[in-house]
Amino acid sequence: MRLAGRERLGFYPLPVAEAKRIRGFLSFPSCPCAALDPCIGEGVALQCVTSGAQTRRYGIELDAYRAEQARSVVDELIQGNCLDVQCPVESFSLVYLNPPYDFEVGEGKSQRMEKLFLEHVYRWLKPAGVLVFVIPGPRIEECNAALSIHFRDVRVYRLTEPESVRYKQIVLFGVRRTRNERDRLQDTEITRARQWYGSLARNPERLPPLTSEPDHPYVLPPAMPVRMVCRGLPLDQIEDMLPRSSAYRQAAPILFAQQADISGRPLTPLHGGHVGLLCTAGMLNGIFGEGQTRHIAHWQSIKIVDRTEEEEDGSTVIREKERFSNELTLVFASGEIAVLK
Repeated sequence: MRLAGRERLGFYPLPVAEAKRIRGFLSFPSCPCAALDPCIGEGVALQCVTSGAQTRRYGIELDAYRAEQARSVVDELIQGNCLDVQCPVESFSLVYLNPPYDFEVGEGKSQRMEKLFLEHVYRWLKPAGVLVFVIPGPRIEECNAALSIHFRDVRVYRLTEPESVRYKQIVLFGVRRTRNERDRLQDTEITRARQWYGSLARNPERLPPLTSEPDHPYVLPPAMPVRMVCRGLPLDQIEDMLPRSSAYRQAAPILFAQQADISGRPLTPLHGGHVGLLCTAGMLNGIFGEGQTRHIAHWQSIKIVDRTEEEEDGSTVIREKERFSNELTLVFASGEIAVLK
Protein backbone atom coordinates (compact mmCIF):
# COMPACT_ATOMS: atom_id res chain seq x y z
CA MET A 1 0.00 0.00 0.00
CA ARG A 2 1.19 3.54 -0.70
CA LEU A 3 2.10 5.85 2.18
CA ALA A 4 -1.12 7.85 1.74
CA GLY A 5 -3.10 4.64 2.25
CA ARG A 6 -1.12 3.70 5.35
CA GLU A 7 -1.72 7.16 6.82
CA ARG A 8 -5.46 6.50 6.82
CA LEU A 9 -4.95 2.91 8.10
CA GLY A 10 -6.04 1.32 4.85
CA PHE A 11 -9.47 2.98 5.05
CA TYR A 12 -11.27 2.73 1.70
CA PRO A 13 -14.96 3.47 2.41
CA LEU A 14 -17.64 1.84 0.29
CA PRO A 15 -19.57 4.31 -1.91
CA VAL A 16 -23.09 4.87 -0.57
CA ALA A 17 -24.63 3.84 -3.90
CA GLU A 18 -22.96 0.41 -3.65
CA ALA A 19 -24.10 0.02 -0.03
CA LYS A 20 -27.69 0.68 -1.07
CA ARG A 21 -27.46 -2.01 -3.75
CA ILE A 22 -26.06 -4.47 -1.20
CA ARG A 23 -29.02 -3.69 1.09
CA GLY A 24 -31.38 -4.99 -1.59
CA PHE A 25 -29.80 -8.47 -1.38
CA LEU A 26 -30.40 -8.82 2.38
CA SER A 27 -33.68 -9.95 3.93
CA PHE A 28 -33.86 -9.22 7.67
CA PRO A 29 -36.18 -11.16 10.00
CA SER A 30 -39.01 -9.51 11.92
CA CYS A 31 -37.33 -10.49 15.21
CA PRO A 32 -34.08 -8.81 16.37
CA CYS A 33 -30.74 -9.80 14.84
CA ALA A 34 -27.13 -8.63 15.18
CA ALA A 35 -24.88 -7.08 12.51
CA LEU A 36 -21.14 -6.41 12.78
CA ASP A 37 -18.71 -4.24 10.82
CA PRO A 38 -15.16 -5.06 12.04
CA CYS A 39 -13.68 -2.07 10.13
CA ILE A 40 -16.57 0.32 10.54
CA GLY A 41 -14.87 3.62 9.74
CA GLU A 42 -17.48 6.32 10.24
CA GLY A 43 -20.34 3.80 10.12
CA VAL A 44 -21.94 5.00 6.88
CA ALA A 45 -21.73 1.66 5.05
CA LEU A 46 -23.15 -0.42 7.93
CA GLN A 47 -25.95 2.09 8.41
CA CYS A 48 -26.92 1.80 4.71
CA VAL A 49 -26.59 -1.99 4.61
CA THR A 50 -28.89 -2.41 7.65
CA SER A 51 -31.25 0.50 6.99
CA GLY A 52 -34.87 -0.10 7.98
CA ALA A 53 -34.04 -3.38 9.76
CA GLN A 54 -34.68 -4.38 13.35
CA THR A 55 -31.09 -5.12 14.24
CA ARG A 56 -28.43 -4.28 16.79
CA ARG A 57 -25.36 -2.77 15.13
CA TYR A 58 -21.82 -3.45 16.35
CA GLY A 59 -18.58 -1.91 15.12
CA ILE A 60 -14.81 -2.03 15.60
CA GLU A 61 -12.56 0.83 14.49
CA LEU A 62 -8.87 1.49 15.10
CA ASP A 63 -8.84 5.22 14.32
CA ALA A 64 -10.03 7.34 17.26
CA TYR A 65 -11.68 10.09 15.17
CA ARG A 66 -13.61 7.70 12.93
CA ALA A 67 -14.62 5.63 15.95
CA GLU A 68 -16.14 8.74 17.55
CA GLN A 69 -18.07 9.47 14.35
CA ALA A 70 -19.43 5.90 14.23
CA ARG A 71 -20.72 5.86 17.83
CA SER A 72 -23.88 7.69 16.80
CA VAL A 73 -24.96 4.95 14.35
CA VAL A 74 -24.17 1.76 16.31
CA ASP A 75 -25.40 0.20 19.54
CA GLU A 76 -21.92 -0.86 20.63
CA LEU A 77 -18.48 0.15 19.38
CA ILE A 78 -14.96 -0.88 20.31
CA GLN A 79 -12.11 1.46 19.49
CA GLY A 80 -9.14 -0.82 18.88
CA ASN A 81 -7.60 -3.41 16.59
CA CYS A 82 -10.11 -5.99 15.35
CA LEU A 83 -7.49 -8.73 15.69
CA ASP A 84 -7.32 -7.98 19.45
CA VAL A 85 -11.10 -8.32 19.93
CA GLN A 86 -12.67 -11.45 21.36
CA CYS A 87 -16.28 -12.44 20.83
CA PRO A 88 -18.39 -15.60 21.37
CA VAL A 89 -18.40 -17.75 18.24
CA GLU A 90 -21.58 -18.09 16.18
CA SER A 91 -23.11 -14.85 17.49
CA PHE A 92 -23.87 -12.53 14.55
CA SER A 93 -26.53 -12.72 11.87
CA LEU A 94 -24.53 -10.54 9.47
CA VAL A 95 -20.86 -9.60 9.11
CA TYR A 96 -20.12 -6.77 6.68
CA LEU A 97 -16.34 -6.89 6.13
CA ASN A 98 -14.37 -4.29 4.16
CA PRO A 99 -10.86 -4.85 5.60
CA PRO A 100 -7.62 -2.88 5.00
CA TYR A 101 -6.11 -3.57 1.57
CA ASP A 102 -2.55 -4.19 2.66
CA PHE A 103 0.08 -6.67 3.84
CA GLU A 104 0.94 -7.26 7.48
CA VAL A 105 3.43 -4.83 8.96
CA GLY A 106 6.33 -6.42 10.85
CA GLU A 107 9.43 -8.54 10.51
CA GLY A 108 8.73 -11.94 8.99
CA LYS A 109 5.07 -11.08 8.26
CA SER A 110 3.79 -11.27 4.71
CA GLN A 111 0.11 -12.29 4.77
CA ARG A 112 -2.62 -10.11 3.29
CA MET A 113 -4.88 -8.29 5.74
CA GLU A 114 -7.99 -9.37 3.80
CA LYS A 115 -7.18 -13.01 4.61
CA LEU A 116 -6.30 -12.34 8.26
CA PHE A 117 -9.48 -10.37 8.95
CA LEU A 118 -11.69 -12.98 7.28
CA GLU A 119 -10.15 -15.86 9.22
CA HIS A 120 -10.51 -13.91 12.46
CA VAL A 121 -14.17 -12.85 12.14
CA TYR A 122 -15.93 -15.59 10.14
CA ARG A 123 -16.17 -17.72 13.31
CA TRP A 124 -18.38 -15.03 14.86
CA LEU A 125 -21.07 -15.66 12.25
CA LYS A 126 -24.00 -17.89 13.21
CA PRO A 127 -24.63 -20.98 11.05
CA ALA A 128 -26.75 -19.71 8.15
CA GLY A 129 -25.44 -16.20 8.92
CA VAL A 130 -24.53 -14.01 5.94
CA LEU A 131 -21.10 -12.65 5.06
CA VAL A 132 -20.81 -9.52 2.89
CA PHE A 133 -17.15 -9.29 1.89
CA VAL A 134 -15.82 -6.25 -0.03
CA ILE A 135 -12.23 -6.59 -1.32
CA PRO A 136 -10.13 -5.95 -4.45
CA GLY A 137 -10.95 -8.66 -6.98
CA PRO A 138 -7.38 -10.01 -7.37
CA ARG A 139 -7.21 -10.71 -3.59
CA ILE A 140 -10.07 -13.19 -3.46
CA GLU A 141 -7.76 -16.11 -4.27
CA GLU A 142 -5.77 -15.58 -1.05
CA CYS A 143 -9.02 -15.95 0.93
CA ASN A 144 -10.17 -19.14 -0.81
CA ALA A 145 -9.34 -21.53 2.05
CA ALA A 146 -11.90 -20.11 4.47
CA LEU A 147 -14.43 -19.28 1.75
CA SER A 148 -14.43 -22.70 0.08
CA ILE A 149 -14.84 -24.64 3.35
CA HIS A 150 -17.09 -22.46 5.48
CA PHE A 151 -19.44 -20.74 3.01
CA ARG A 152 -22.12 -21.87 0.58
CA ASP A 153 -24.51 -20.12 -1.82
CA VAL A 154 -21.67 -17.79 -2.75
CA ARG A 155 -22.26 -15.08 -5.31
CA VAL A 156 -19.68 -12.50 -6.39
CA TYR A 157 -20.34 -9.20 -8.16
CA ARG A 158 -18.23 -6.42 -9.60
CA LEU A 159 -18.72 -2.94 -8.13
CA THR A 160 -19.16 -0.17 -10.67
CA GLU A 161 -18.92 3.21 -8.88
CA PRO A 162 -15.79 5.19 -9.94
CA GLU A 163 -14.06 4.80 -6.56
CA SER A 164 -14.83 1.07 -6.56
CA VAL A 165 -13.49 0.64 -10.09
CA ARG A 166 -10.32 2.47 -9.05
CA TYR A 167 -9.56 -0.19 -6.41
CA LYS A 168 -11.04 -3.10 -8.45
CA GLN A 169 -13.54 -3.77 -5.67
CA ILE A 170 -15.89 -6.74 -5.72
CA VAL A 171 -18.52 -7.88 -3.23
CA LEU A 172 -19.02 -11.49 -2.16
CA PHE A 173 -22.20 -12.78 -0.53
CA GLY A 174 -22.02 -16.10 1.29
CA VAL A 175 -23.92 -18.15 3.88
CA ARG A 176 -21.96 -19.84 6.64
CA ARG A 177 -22.24 -23.61 6.57
CA THR A 178 -23.42 -25.60 9.57
CA ARG A 179 -21.15 -28.19 11.14
CA ASN A 180 -23.06 -31.02 9.42
CA GLU A 181 -22.74 -29.30 6.06
CA ARG A 182 -18.97 -28.95 6.52
CA ASP A 183 -18.64 -32.62 7.51
CA ARG A 184 -20.42 -33.70 4.33
CA LEU A 185 -18.11 -31.69 2.07
CA GLN A 186 -16.04 -33.71 -0.39
CA ASP A 187 -12.43 -32.88 -1.23
CA THR A 188 -13.39 -32.51 -4.87
CA GLU A 189 -15.95 -29.82 -3.96
CA ILE A 190 -13.35 -27.85 -2.00
CA THR A 191 -10.82 -28.14 -4.84
CA ARG A 192 -13.41 -27.03 -7.38
CA ALA A 193 -14.34 -24.01 -5.24
CA ARG A 194 -10.69 -22.99 -4.83
CA GLN A 195 -10.15 -23.19 -8.58
CA TRP A 196 -13.24 -21.06 -9.11
CA TYR A 197 -11.95 -18.36 -6.74
CA GLY A 198 -8.61 -18.47 -8.54
CA SER A 199 -10.31 -17.85 -11.90
CA LEU A 200 -12.25 -14.91 -10.41
CA ALA A 201 -9.03 -13.38 -9.09
CA ARG A 202 -7.44 -13.53 -12.54
CA ASN A 203 -10.44 -12.03 -14.37
CA PRO A 204 -12.47 -9.88 -11.94
CA GLU A 205 -13.57 -7.60 -14.78
CA ARG A 206 -15.68 -10.46 -16.19
CA LEU A 207 -17.86 -10.64 -13.07
CA PRO A 208 -21.47 -9.46 -13.40
CA PRO A 209 -22.04 -5.96 -11.98
CA LEU A 210 -23.88 -5.43 -8.73
CA THR A 211 -27.32 -4.10 -9.67
CA SER A 212 -30.22 -2.59 -7.79
CA GLU A 213 -32.36 -5.63 -8.60
CA PRO A 214 -31.14 -8.62 -6.54
CA ASP A 215 -31.16 -12.01 -8.24
CA HIS A 216 -30.81 -13.97 -4.99
CA PRO A 217 -32.05 -12.75 -1.57
CA TYR A 218 -30.02 -13.68 1.51
CA VAL A 219 -32.19 -14.31 4.59
CA LEU A 220 -30.55 -13.47 7.91
CA PRO A 221 -31.14 -15.60 11.03
CA PRO A 222 -32.21 -13.95 14.32
CA ALA A 223 -29.60 -13.38 17.02
CA MET A 224 -29.35 -12.34 20.66
CA PRO A 225 -27.29 -9.36 21.89
CA VAL A 226 -23.52 -9.94 21.65
CA ARG A 227 -20.73 -9.05 24.08
CA MET A 228 -17.34 -8.13 22.59
CA VAL A 229 -14.12 -7.57 24.56
CA CYS A 230 -10.91 -5.89 23.39
CA ARG A 231 -7.73 -7.47 24.84
CA GLY A 232 -5.30 -5.14 23.07
CA LEU A 233 -3.29 -2.24 24.44
CA PRO A 234 -5.06 1.15 24.85
CA LEU A 235 -3.01 2.81 22.13
CA ASP A 236 -4.57 6.27 22.39
CA GLN A 237 -4.10 6.37 26.17
CA ILE A 238 -0.47 5.27 25.79
CA GLU A 239 0.10 7.95 23.15
CA ASP A 240 -1.34 10.63 25.45
CA MET A 241 0.85 9.52 28.37
CA LEU A 242 4.05 9.11 26.34
CA PRO A 243 5.15 12.82 26.29
CA ARG A 244 5.08 12.86 30.10
CA SER A 245 7.58 10.00 30.41
CA SER A 246 11.23 10.71 31.27
CA ALA A 247 12.49 8.49 28.44
CA TYR A 248 10.49 10.48 25.91
CA ARG A 249 11.84 13.80 27.22
CA GLN A 250 15.40 12.51 26.85
CA ALA A 251 14.81 11.23 23.32
CA ALA A 252 12.78 14.23 22.09
CA PRO A 253 15.80 16.42 21.17
CA ILE A 254 17.08 13.60 18.95
CA LEU A 255 13.74 12.55 17.46
CA PHE A 256 12.47 16.07 16.87
CA ALA A 257 15.60 18.11 16.25
CA GLN A 258 15.08 21.76 15.42
CA GLN A 259 15.30 22.47 11.72
CA ALA A 260 18.41 24.41 10.79
CA ASP A 261 17.80 28.06 9.94
CA ILE A 262 19.40 28.66 6.55
CA SER A 263 19.80 32.24 5.35
CA GLY A 264 22.01 34.31 3.12
CA ARG A 265 22.52 34.77 -0.60
CA PRO A 266 24.27 32.18 -2.79
CA LEU A 267 27.60 33.13 -4.33
CA THR A 268 26.30 32.51 -7.85
CA PRO A 269 22.78 32.48 -9.33
CA LEU A 270 20.92 29.18 -8.82
CA HIS A 271 20.21 26.97 -11.82
CA GLY A 272 16.82 25.33 -12.28
CA GLY A 273 18.16 22.05 -10.96
CA HIS A 274 19.40 23.75 -7.80
CA VAL A 275 15.98 25.28 -7.18
CA GLY A 276 14.32 21.92 -7.70
CA LEU A 277 16.59 20.25 -5.15
CA LEU A 278 15.92 23.00 -2.62
CA CYS A 279 12.17 22.68 -3.16
CA THR A 280 11.95 18.92 -2.74
CA ALA A 281 14.30 19.07 0.27
CA GLY A 282 11.84 21.38 2.03
CA MET A 283 14.26 24.32 2.08
CA LEU A 284 11.72 26.65 0.43
CA ASN A 285 8.74 25.69 2.62
CA GLY A 286 7.46 28.32 5.00
CA ILE A 287 5.26 31.39 5.53
CA PHE A 288 5.64 34.30 3.12
CA GLY A 289 3.97 37.60 2.20
CA GLU A 290 1.92 40.12 4.12
CA GLY A 291 -1.77 40.95 4.51
CA GLN A 292 -4.06 39.14 2.07
CA THR A 293 -1.07 37.78 0.16
CA ARG A 294 0.33 36.06 3.27
CA HIS A 295 0.49 32.35 2.58
CA ILE A 296 1.99 29.00 3.52
CA ALA A 297 4.08 27.32 0.82
CA HIS A 298 4.75 23.59 0.71
CA TRP A 299 6.72 21.82 -2.02
CA GLN A 300 6.72 18.12 -2.80
CA SER A 301 7.97 15.79 -5.50
CA ILE A 302 5.32 14.00 -7.57
CA LYS A 303 5.50 11.22 -10.14
CA ILE A 304 3.97 11.84 -13.57
CA VAL A 305 3.29 9.11 -16.12
CA ASP A 306 3.42 10.15 -19.78
CA ARG A 307 1.40 7.82 -21.97
CA THR A 308 1.79 7.49 -25.73
CA GLU A 309 0.12 5.25 -28.31
CA GLU A 310 1.81 4.02 -31.48
CA GLU A 311 0.68 1.81 -34.33
CA GLU A 312 2.95 -1.17 -34.96
CA ASP A 313 2.11 -3.99 -37.39
CA GLY A 314 -1.57 -3.14 -37.30
CA SER A 315 -1.85 -3.09 -33.51
CA THR A 316 -1.80 -0.27 -30.97
CA VAL A 317 1.15 -0.26 -28.60
CA ILE A 318 0.82 1.78 -25.41
CA ARG A 319 4.04 3.03 -23.84
CA GLU A 320 4.30 4.65 -20.42
CA LYS A 321 7.24 6.73 -19.23
CA GLU A 322 7.61 7.88 -15.64
CA ARG A 323 9.16 11.18 -14.64
CA PHE A 324 9.24 13.31 -11.51
CA SER A 325 8.20 16.92 -11.18
CA ASN A 326 7.65 19.49 -8.42
CA GLU A 327 4.27 20.49 -6.99
CA LEU A 328 3.68 23.62 -4.90
CA THR A 329 0.68 23.96 -2.58
CA LEU A 330 -0.21 27.47 -1.38
CA VAL A 331 -2.64 28.18 1.46
CA PHE A 332 -3.54 31.87 1.67
CA ALA A 333 -4.75 33.81 4.72
CA SER A 334 -8.19 34.09 3.09
CA GLY A 335 -8.54 30.31 3.09
CA GLU A 336 -7.95 29.98 -0.64
CA ILE A 337 -5.83 27.01 -1.71
CA ALA A 338 -3.83 26.86 -4.93
CA VAL A 339 -1.86 23.93 -6.31
CA LEU A 340 0.83 24.72 -8.90
CA LYS A 341 2.35 21.89 -10.92
